[in-house]
Amino acid sequence: MKLLDVQSLSKQFTIHQLSREVPVFEDVTFSLHRGEFLLIRGANGVGKSTLLRCLYRTYLPSGGRALFHSPLGEVDLASAADVDIALLRKTDIGHVTQFLRPRPRVTALEIVAEPLLLTGTSWDDAHEQASHWLDAFGLKPEIWNAYPSTFSGGEQQKVNLARALIRPLPLLLLDEPTASLDRETTAALVGRLADLKDQGVAMIAILHHPEDVAYLIDTEVELSGPSTATSFTREVATHVA
Repeated sequence: MKLLDVQSLSKQFTIHQLSREVPVFEDVTFSLHRGEFLLIRGANGVGKSTLLRCLYRTYLPSGGRALFHSPLGEVDLASAADVDIALLRKTDIGHVTQFLRPRPRVTALEIVAEPLLLTGTSWDDAHEQASHWLDAFGLKPEIWNAYPSTFSGGEQQKVNLARALIRPLPLLLLDEPTASLDRETTAALVGRLADLKDQGVAMIAILHHPEDVAYLIDTEVELSGPSTATSFTREVATHVA
């Protein structure tokens, strides 16, 4: 079942100091089905992370459409009201970045358990699952009740992953999730992504080392600058811009 239709999506930034518009990408077109893993490729600076942020609506796209097929109907992520986007972030779309921005005086265990608590899961069950995923991603139990603001970058990333992946959502956006991870944690992450894929979660990922998840990848989109994007499905390549 199709989950997302991206049609001629584009993004440009306004540099007021220079009084000019700077294009990042344009005419990006692809579709994504439930349980499908799509890899975004391209050189540094071509807009890979910007594309994910447009889909998550951290950035407002400059043009095109991104039609998300939610249980409540079709939503254009490029133009939907902020209140609708906020709801989709709670129920349908997750975003994993390289960085955790921890709130002060909130423990690692509480941060990871929060997505479950917001759905009505009991305190005990949410904390049990949070403990499981913190352990799976290699965070030492001795610091689960400490504040992640005091953690190293690698430790914060483990908390970030545990929180983002504790509850399956229909669409997961992954922006370099293996950054700062050791080999054991990367293996645990890949295993979790495989489980989520089997459960029907669709994923769009940017990865510095795509070989880590090679067996999960179904489709690739290559960004090569502000004028072109090319979509690949396994060995078949189709120019879409």
